[in-house]
Amino acid sequence: MANGILARRAAAKQDKLDHERLTSLVNSMADGVLAVDNTMKVVLSNGAALNVLDVNSSLRGHKLRDVLRLQDKNNQEIDVEQLVANTKTPTSSRDLLLPYADGSAMNLYLSIAPVHLGYGGTGQQGFVLLLRDITHEKSLEEERDEFISVVSHELRTPIAIAEGNISNAQFIVDKSGDIAQIKEALKQAHDQIMFLSSLVNDLSTLSRADRGKLNVEIEQIDVGALLLDLAANYTPQAKERGLTLHASAPKNIPQLQSSKLYVREILQNFITNALKYTEKGSVTMRAEAAEKGILFSVIDTGIGISKPDQEKLFDKFFRSEDYRTRKTNGTGLGLYVTLKLARLLHAEIDVESHINKGSTFTIFIPDLK
Repeated sequence: MANGILARRAAAKQDKLDHERLTSLVNSMADGVLAVDNTMKVVLSNGAALNVLDVNSSLRGHKLRDVLRLQDKNNQEIDVEQLVANTKTPTSSRDLLLPYADGSAMNLYLSIAPVHLGYGGTGQQGFVLLLRDITHEKSLEEERDEFISVVSHELRTPIAIAEGNISNAQFIVDKSGDIAQIKEALKQAHDQIMFLSSLVNDLSTLSRADRGKLNVEIEQIDVGALLLDLAANYTPQAKERGLTLHASAPKNIPQLQSSKLYVREILQNFITNALKYTEKGSVTMRAEAAEKGILFSVIDTGIGISKPDQEKLFDKFFRSEDYRTRKTNGTGLGLYVTLKLARLLHAEIDVESHINKGSTFTIFIPDLK
């Protein structure tokens, strides 16, 4: 009899040790863990689960439906206890939402596995739930899908136009040899290839910016010469659209110490946008000395930008729903890249715009020493 008592005590001691080890293991896990019995009451949880559920007190003894409220991807509430009770084999989902009291929601990974909750064959049946915040992963997946969709769409159109015009030029050569028609077809094909080149450059800069691989090489920049050079490069494009392009800077404007490559790219993005969305009138580039830097402005008499659109103007892939904007090619990457470059240069961008009255993009670029 004494041996039986000793054996039971040893078994109880071993069970306690096993429980402590299990509790220690569960608490060390990065994923949230909830164990529930067959009545759907929580019998075990770890700190990660408390973080995911945004609570700071023990969940033991609480009903599962009271601590874990779930929604599907359409924001429809799910009966979590029924979901768990119907699980016969280990299963998982990445399409669930965990709403919070403040109105926000987390993208939740949920794994459910039926298990014995005791030690040995006499343990009660229950379930173990693993919880993980995958909001960031979901955001990256959505961004990736959007990236593929936008880029494939933007590539398809210029490639089709370029291919069509080159085929047309070949046909004209074989049939009539009309030089004027051949030149026009090749010009249109060339314009589309230049757009593709611009897209590739934006994507390359974007990739390096997102990976933090952009380096700032500081040099002395002749501000007046830079504006004149930009004006010379973009005047032909302005004339094609029936616009006038102005550039002005004081003769004694000081040199700027910054990255000439990135300052130029920022201004180019502002100028190309201004030319693209200005149907009549002018585009003006200005530079003036400011304390410890230079203030650049690009002013147009274009279609303008609505207040709601101004708030999203520098978002990746953003393009206005204004039909006049949709008439032109664009990826929605230019201003996003511009903002990335501006931050590298510790520059500050400001936008002022009114529908049908034009826009002014202003950027203060400080001297970097």
